[in-house]
Formats: sequence, C-alpha cells, structure tokens
Amino acid sequence: MIEPMRTQPWGLLAAAMAIVGVAMGALFSLGVFLAPIQSATGWSRTDISAVALLAWITLGIGSFLWGALSDRTGPRVVIVVGGIFLGLGLIVASRVDALWQFTLVYGVFVGLAVGAFYAPLTSLVTRTFTRRRGLAIALVSAGAGIGNFAVAPLVRWLISLYDWRTAMLVLGDLAWLTTIPLALVFREARRNGSVMAGLPTSAADDHSLADVARSPQFWLIALTHFACCVAHSGPIFHMVANATDHGVGMMSAAVVFGLAGLASIAGRIVTGLVADRFGAKRTLIATLALQAPSILLYVAIRDTPSFYVLGVVFGVAYGGVMPLYALLTREYFGQRAMGGAYGAIYMLQAIGMGLGAYGGGWLYDRLGGYGWAFAAAATIAAAAVLFALPLRSPRPAPVRAAAATASV
Repeated sequence: MIEPMRTQPWGLLAAAMAIVGVAMGALFSLGVFLAPIQSATGWSRTDISAVALLAWITLGIGSFLWGALSDRTGPRVVIVVGGIFLGLGLIVASRVDALWQFTLVYGVFVGLAVGAFYAPLTSLVTRTFTRRRGLAIALVSAGAGIGNFAVAPLVRWLISLYDWRTAMLVLGDLAWLTTIPLALVFREARRNGSVMAGLPTSAADDHSLADVARSPQFWLIALTHFACCVAHSGPIFHMVANATDHGVGMMSAAVVFGLAGLASIAGRIVTGLVADRFGAKRTLIATLALQAPSILLYVAIRDTPSFYVLGVVFGVAYGGVMPLYALLTREYFGQRAMGGAYGAIYMLQAIGMGLGAYGGGWLYDRLGGYGWAFAAAATIAAAAVLFALPLRSPRPAPVRAAAATASV
C-alpha cells in the first residue's frame, strides 16, 4: 500500500477546486470557441452544439464510471489518468480539420476525461468534511465557477492574439500542468475497502449502490438535477454568441461569461453555508425559484450593461443550485456508494447540460435567434422547482466521536 500523503483538509480542498476549475473551464470554453470555430471552418452552430451535447453525455458516463472506480481505488489514479486524457484530447482537437474528427476527439475524448474530476473529488470531500460539509462541497463546486471566470477571458485573449487552434493547444498544455501534479496530494485507498486511509465512516454508509438505485429520492434528485441543467446550459453555452449577436464586442462578451462564472462562485458558497444552517432541500427550492426568471430575462435584454447585470444574477442562480445535489445525495445515502451514486446523478445532469446546449443551437439555426430557446429554458427551470418539492428533508447522519478529530 502506498503511504498516504499528510495533506491538510483545506489544502486538499484547494487542490480539488483548482482541478475542477481547469477541467470545467476547458469544457465550458467551447462556448467561447463557438463563433471563431464557425467562422474559420464553416461548421454551423448546430454542428458545434452537437459536439457539446456529445461531450456532456460522455462526461456523464465518465462521471459514473470514474466515480464508482474512485470508491474502490481512491481519487489519485483517476485524476492522473483523467488529466492525461484531458490535455491530450484538447491538443489533438486543436489540430483536426474535419467535423467528424473534432466531434470524436472533443465530444468523446475530452468529455470522458472531464468526467474523471468532479464526482470523484466531490465524493472525497464529503468523506473528509463533516461539520462544514455544505461549505466544502460548495467550494469544490465553486472551482467550476473560478474556471469559467479565468479560462473564458484567457481563451478569448489567445484567440485574439493567434487563432482558435493555438488557444485550444495552450489550454491542453495548461490541463496537463495543473491536474497531474495536483493529483499527487490525494490519498490512496486501502486495499480492502473504499474508505480512504485515516477517514471515518458513519451509520449512514450502509447503503449500497443497488439500494440507492431503488430509492424514489434518488430519482427525484436526478430528475430535478437533469431539468435544472437542461434549463441553464443553453443560456450558459450560448451566452457569448447571444451577446455578440446583439452588438456586444467579443472581449466584452467573454467578460460577461467570466463575470457570470465569478458570480456563480458566490452563489455556490452562499448556498453551501445556507444549506448547512437551514437544510439542503429548502435552499435548493429557493435557488431554483430564482433561476427561472433570470433565464427568461435573456429574451428581453439587448445592451452591454444589461448583459453584465444579468450575468451576475444568472450566475448566482445557476451556481447556487450546483453543490446542493451532492449534499442531498450524501445526506440521503451516506458515503459507501457516494462516488457511484453521485456519479450516476451527475451523468443524468450532464446529459441535460448537453441537451440544453444543443437545443439552443438547433433553435437558433431554425428560428434565427435565441428568444424561443431562452423561453423554453425558463419553462423547464420552473418545472425543476416542481420536481424538487416532493423531496423529503433528509436527517443528518449521526457522526461518531472519531469524526470530530478526523474530519473538519
């Protein structure tokens, strides 16, 4: 057995945030690449949106497979392999010429690689933190917002200096330089089980993955997460293209995208803190109720200042919901199957993300604008509120005395 590294919990959390930020920032940056790729290649927005759909589907499948694997092996090997695949996929995607090649490399290879990070690292954090679990999960989720805030302007700047191919090549190198070294801070798993060395278990950890799959609460969480992500993925993915369609400059549009990502960080942290105090279910319903009207406002706005303001509101709304699903999963089903259970839920939400992004491009090409796409997304966001209402408020799992010394 490899001796575990004695990483402090908050240092482990910082590494997880950085890895998630680079990976999710790379995936979401396809929205920034959208117009330059279309201009350079002649591929339609539907074509490129279909690549995003496939990437999210493979991310979802990867989340389940990588998450279940991490329950047995720990996250270190999973993160290293995922990091290698992510960097390689982005570099190869920057060199291809045919649409089918780009679809295969970015849609399958990059998507599968990104799936190696969020679910396994979220599972690790839920295992490590007890008293501040909501905040810890929120901070991992906030890594995605940090990634959007940092990567989108970087990509736009590189495209302005060079071209989209060089920008994607540099992004692949960045993925290698961050994910692989940071993976070394994570502990290896014991050979005889899924519990990470030195970390406690609780009475709620008795649920197997089969038990989870038979629970109505699992399917309610999954359905809510799916609908929520169908709703907000279109406005996220097409945010830059929609803004430029209305006369916003390319760099300003990229800043709007990054600003929404920055606001999502605040939303995630605030909802994590609120959920620790008032419960994950009530916090989820309140945040979902904010998301629907913020999406609908995209139908009406036209000027640059309005895009900045709405970017902040929408970012808080879509970011705020994201950590709550993992928190609910942990509260309902415990730690034993957390990687596989949340990986399965994340698989369904990833498919929702892909469908929303593709649907926005499909409606744009057929109707000549994003108005109907945003109206449909707002309707689906309202439906997500209804799906969340039947969820029971889970009882917190009892914490053993040992957890007070081993967890934060």
